[in-house]
Amino acid sequence: MIQTNWTRLIRFVAEETSEVHIGQPVDPNQDVGLAYNRKEPIKAHAIYGTALSPSALVSDKVLTVKELLSPLARDEIRLVRCLGLNYADHAAEANMPKPVAPILFYKPSSSIIGPNAHINIPKVAQPVEKHIPDYEVELTVVMGRPCKNVSEADALDYVLGYVTGNDTSFRYHQLAVSQWGFSKGFDDATPIGPCLVAASAISDPQNLPLKTYVNGTLLQDGTTADQIFNIRQTISYLSQGTTLEPGSLIMTGTPKGVGFVRKPPIYLKHGDIVHVWIGGGLGTLINPVVEEGKADGHRSAKL
Repeated sequence: MIQTNWTRLIRFVAEETSEVHIGQPVDPNQDVGLAYNRKEPIKAHAIYGTALSPSALVSDKVLTVKELLSPLARDEIRLVRCLGLNYADHAAEANMPKPVAPILFYKPSSSIIGPNAHINIPKVAQPVEKHIPDYEVELTVVMGRPCKNVSEADALDYVLGYVTGNDTSFRYHQLAVSQWGFSKGFDDATPIGPCLVAASAISDPQNLPLKTYVNGTLLQDGTTADQIFNIRQTISYLSQGTTLEPGSLIMTGTPKGVGFVRKPPIYLKHGDIVHVWIGGGLGTLINPVVEEGKADGHRSAKL
């Protein structure tokens, strides 16, 4: 297992310096995503080093969060791998058979945004009534060491940590073809955050609750215990003949409750607020939804 000097890592612009820092929240129990959304104060011990360096040191210097960013910058993210239909209850609600092997698709790093950044619904995915933008809470793995041809038994030894993710999906384009990369990879549409929790702090990644709320209504309420391919199996499978580099993300699927299978369908639209939450200290990731070209326009993503 990768040992880090930090337990929970955030990335932020500090009030004291107006510069980007990484740090560990002073309050170990604070849900920094909720606190930031509520404009409550967040203090963090500055971390010297990079998020991907296990030797990065937590200092005594305390900084105040002015702007909360995604835990990893886009240039730190090597590749975003994602699993589809990886929860038995989700496969059942979509009336699809359980996969016999992990269903893999990719996202570009240009799709990644951070807490409170606007989820962009591009014009190509409008009108929303037709394209059905959808929410998907997902436990997201961050790899910390080069990983190739690893066994299931050793797979977790390569994990740096875990972060909450929202695999926003655009169902019209997704279901039109067999490959999902285009429909899942639009710019500024995939939030991660608010903090990166060290792998050493998560005793069992298959025992984490996860939920989604849209405009305050609970729509997903599941547990990672229901994954068809667990984290060990996923990493082992994806590493066969392939190097998973440090900074690689693996989004591991979503439980039941997605919008497109509901009757009538639920879809994200301009002005909606999406909360996705995962236990174990990963916390709440909150993002408003903006349809490109509408009144407020698309604001630059917080990265």
